[in-house]
Amino acid sequence: MAYSQITLITFLFATLTSLSPSSSATPPPSSHPFKKIYAFGDSYTDTGNTGSATGPSSFTYVSNLPYGRTFFHHPTNRYSDGRLVIDFVTQSLSLPFLPPYQIPKADTSNGVNFAVAGSTAIIHSFFAKNNLTLNITPQSLQTQLGWFEKYLESQGCKRGGECKGPVFDDALVWVGEIGANDYAYTLGSSVPGSTIQQLAIASTTGFLQAVLKKGAKYVVVQGLPTTGCLTLSMALAAENDRDDLGCVGSVNSQSQAHNAVLQTKIQQLRKQFPQAVILYADFWNAYRTIVKNSAKYGFKELYKVCCGAGGGAYNLDVSSTCGSPASSSCKDPSEYINWDGVHLTEAMYKAVSDSFLNGAFTEPSFEYLLSRKEKSG
Repeated sequence: MAYSQITLITFLFATLTSLSPSSSATPPPSSHPFKKIYAFGDSYTDTGNTGSATGPSSFTYVSNLPYGRTFFHHPTNRYSDGRLVIDFVTQSLSLPFLPPYQIPKADTSNGVNFAVAGSTAIIHSFFAKNNLTLNITPQSLQTQLGWFEKYLESQGCKRGGECKGPVFDDALVWVGEIGANDYAYTLGSSVPGSTIQQLAIASTTGFLQAVLKKGAKYVVVQGLPTTGCLTLSMALAAENDRDDLGCVGSVNSQSQAHNAVLQTKIQQLRKQFPQAVILYADFWNAYRTIVKNSAKYGFKELYKVCCGAGGGAYNLDVSSTCGSPASSSCKDPSEYINWDGVHLTEAMYKAVSDSFLNGAFTEPSFEYLLSRKEKSG
């Protein structure tokens, strides 16, 4: 099968203009326009809805150090050495880190994180029906929507209807990248990438429609990153499958094609919900720009993992992933883009978040979204 199918390699993704490298997160406006954030997605956004025992099978040490070593200095069930894009977003808005939905009795006054590591856009039953056994995560974007509806009911909203008032008036909905796992889980199957694209985009669009019908007014939707630049992709791909970045060309092309369709759907949603501000966060081009200008951001290792085993060009052994007894982590994660082979370092997440909050990689700009919110009161 075409290697683009192997876009799996994003392999359990959870399993997964110019930029100023010295720029910091957008300074919070004096009026603090948003009082809460609702987040969705997969391991790139999950702040603790899964752990070593419940997350993707290939990353079973997320509840242990060195995960969390850089900022928190202890594991938080984030698939990184520190903060994620969503964490930098909350800090930029002077809000506390979002509590995972699965944590009982958490303070949800400033929002909730519904993202699940290993989650797919397509419902889990599709993968089970097609015997795609790489998908051991039962939660999909539809699951997250169900959790969100239960949360809204707890806030006095009626199921199936629009939710008015403070629940959405001062809330930002952040939809982290979702869909990479859908492609990854097709490894070794006869399911074509075109089918995954069609179903994943339909699911994501349906999710966005449901949230907008509920009353969401300010929504940010991330596209897929350059998944062909992830260490696992690099390690498994044929060496002649490379693009101008030196990354896996077929995998990056598939993610780019997915994003193009997603952007078209977002344009349609803007017409369907003219009262809402819907931003597209271009993860693919942000990642690409950072790689092309890596030295400016202090990155010395573009593909080698900081936390892994085996040494060599990639330091990646899928049987001894980050946190396992045979693995070790690098001295300075800020010099690395890849943390464990599928997930990124805090330094990379910060660079990406800066590109969204301060740079030219959201359409329209994040500044525009803030100005619209401030004008609405």
